[in-house]
Amino acid sequence: MSVDHRRLGRELDLFDSDPLIGAGLPFWLPGGAAARREVESYLYDRERRHGYRHVNSPALGRRRMYELSGHWDNFADDMFPAMRVGEDDLVLRPSLCPHHALIFRSRGRSYRDLPLRIAELGPMYRAERSGVLGGLSRVRSMLLNDAHIFCAEDQAAAEVAGVLRLMREVHAALGMGPVSYQLSLRGPGRKYGGDDAMWARAEALLRGALADAVVPFTAVAGEAAFYGPKIDIQVADPSGREWTLATVQIDYHQPSRFELEYVASDGGRRRPVMVHRSLAGSMERLFGHLIEVHEGAFPLWYAPVQLAVLPVGADQDAAAREFAAEAADLRVEVLHDGSVGNRIRKSRKIPYVAVIGPREAATDLVALRLRDGRQLDPMPRAAAIDLISAAARDRD
Repeated sequence: MSVDHRRLGRELDLFDSDPLIGAGLPFWLPGGAAARREVESYLYDRERRHGYRHVNSPALGRRRMYELSGHWDNFADDMFPAMRVGEDDLVLRPSLCPHHALIFRSRGRSYRDLPLRIAELGPMYRAERSGVLGGLSRVRSMLLNDAHIFCAEDQAAAEVAGVLRLMREVHAALGMGPVSYQLSLRGPGRKYGGDDAMWARAEALLRGALADAVVPFTAVAGEAAFYGPKIDIQVADPSGREWTLATVQIDYHQPSRFELEYVASDGGRRRPVMVHRSLAGSMERLFGHLIEVHEGAFPLWYAPVQLAVLPVGADQDAAAREFAAEAADLRVEVLHDGSVGNRIRKSRKIPYVAVIGPREAATDLVALRLRDGRQLDPMPRAAAIDLISAAARDRD
């Protein structure tokens, strides 16, 4: 039977939904929220170490901003209707790029500032039709791992290459990998911003980055963003259907529409290139995939519960609670209900299980069980905590 993240996510208390909240609007339960928070923190740290500067921007914007960016003309069917508030028509944003363009524009920029890498883990909203909504894979409210790199044209190829390297690093740490790379280009029947020369330059940059990365790819017409071509990193669901998880895009269109400029080394004014990139997509779609990839048994570092403590009987409850308190830097739970065998089976997705019986309570030792079936020799409680903590820090 194939793994369905919707079923497994509810069984493992990761997320759920309620008709009073609405379709396509899942909520995260404590276990899922803990795993997601750990991944978010990791992404923030990786980006910071690779030269990104993090910002926060509002999830609303005036309709005029989206008219300037081109979203209103090219993407309106996927946007929620504008809300009249006083003199303003406000729109829930379908993407973060217009806000980041205006953040770039908010200060004078020099060639010395470039490349400027702006990152945000920000909410956005899509007016998805009811028929396409499903679990975490297609939702109406999402938190996007997003970034925009503003650079000179001769820096763009190196920036795209750097993004592809960072993607490989992040995907390996999450315990997943792409099944294919897709070069998404213009196609008939859609409106696109910019002129043919702009699109040719952008496509050449992406083809060069793919060649330098030595990854096979398929060029697909009609899958580009309205503002530029993109590289889509494809993953597969249990049925073998491919969909996009991560992406990197070249955009000459929005810098022109928002009149973005920087001062070049010769004192002249130049238009930057805008590189859009998401290392892991939205947290919702990412975890829909990760639940299926790992069948709910996540890598230790972002497992919702890293250590389960099982007292054999009521007489060991105090020792179990004491051990859990000592391991408070880990995500730890004490499981009391049911037989020891049933509790061990219930903990099958948890990386480490410590059973506390009379001997362990009397000697302050614990015997750790791993979810792959191995059982370690009894060890002091502090040593057990150090072992798990060290393993949790290793994301390679």
